[in-house]
Amino acid sequence: MDLIDRYLNAVAAQLPQDQRADIVAELREMILSRFEEKEEALGRPLTEAEQEEILRDIGHPLVVAARYGSGPQHVVGPELYPWWIFGVKAGLIVITAIAVLGVVVRVIVGDVQTGQAIGQAFHSVFTSAITLIGFATLGAFVIERQKEKPRFLREWRVRDLGVFEFGANLNADALSRGVKQGNWGGTTAGRKRGVSPTARALGSAVGWGVVLMWWSGWLPLMHVSPADLGTVVDGVDYGRMLAQTHALLYWPLIALLLVRIAFDLTRAIHTKGVRFTALGDTGFGAAEATLFGWLWLYSPMSPVVFVPDLQTFIERVRAMFESGWWPLPTILMLCVAFGVVVGVFKVVGALGRLVTGQDRRFPDASS
Repeated sequence: MDLIDRYLNAVAAQLPQDQRADIVAELREMILSRFEEKEEALGRPLTEAEQEEILRDIGHPLVVAARYGSGPQHVVGPELYPWWIFGVKAGLIVITAIAVLGVVVRVIVGDVQTGQAIGQAFHSVFTSAITLIGFATLGAFVIERQKEKPRFLREWRVRDLGVFEFGANLNADALSRGVKQGNWGGTTAGRKRGVSPTARALGSAVGWGVVLMWWSGWLPLMHVSPADLGTVVDGVDYGRMLAQTHALLYWPLIALLLVRIAFDLTRAIHTKGVRFTALGDTGFGAAEATLFGWLWLYSPMSPVVFVPDLQTFIERVRAMFESGWWPLPTILMLCVAFGVVVGVFKVVGALGRLVTGQDRRFPDASS
């Protein structure tokens, strides 16, 4: 078998069966023509090394076969790449926030030493970042191979571009400015204008998506999984308590997070008005208040966070500040109580926007 046959066999192996014969015949004719031209110029037959050189100029069989493919010749194309890198940056920020929260909780409960917790957090962020990038690349791969590009690539509005100023804070200059001047808010115009409802919806979808992957175990934030945050403190097995709570909330929270992400994407893609957003915020605020209420009254954590009346609540807080010792049960009690209050305030605010059809944060938004 001569070099041409070996070369063409390698190309043919990468081609669709129904096109293989025609393409190989075309390539063979082209290669023979180049060989003849070179032989005429040299006035002698080509050596094997000279034939190899011509074939290398034509291209590697994988590259040549790809030229005849019908799909795109890239994983993330130049049009989609800016969206891909922006989403990855936003996801990495959420991952880092979760890892930092895990370090704080583990140090508070005394699970590990501070240095060990920080080291494990770095490992977790690195591993989770690889997973996040993999999921983002897979999504981009699928999008690139659709006949029609998604609407967010084709139909966008200038009023919704505030979210992309967020990327201005993800570089060394912005970090230096934040450290030296305390300016973490981006441009002055961006701070005055605020972030549009569509931008907030996209950011919320990305953030909750990362939380969903962490909660479900798809995002391996090792050492800070929801079921593992805990240990035995003062005779109370917080690890067991959190594991039981995680087991009870696993599927309900997955369902809630999926609904939340779908809601955010819907209002981002279709640019729903104030009342649609307020209706969703009312439901999610009520769900949040209900969740923390359940943690207070009925969950495995209830024995350490529940107090029967306001006076007992105030006494526990006062004792914590007077003694200078911050017991974990009191900290958890405050966190759960704060969650209930925040959920209630979200419902009240959302009901106000639902009734009036106006959002003071975004005067240009319509009902």
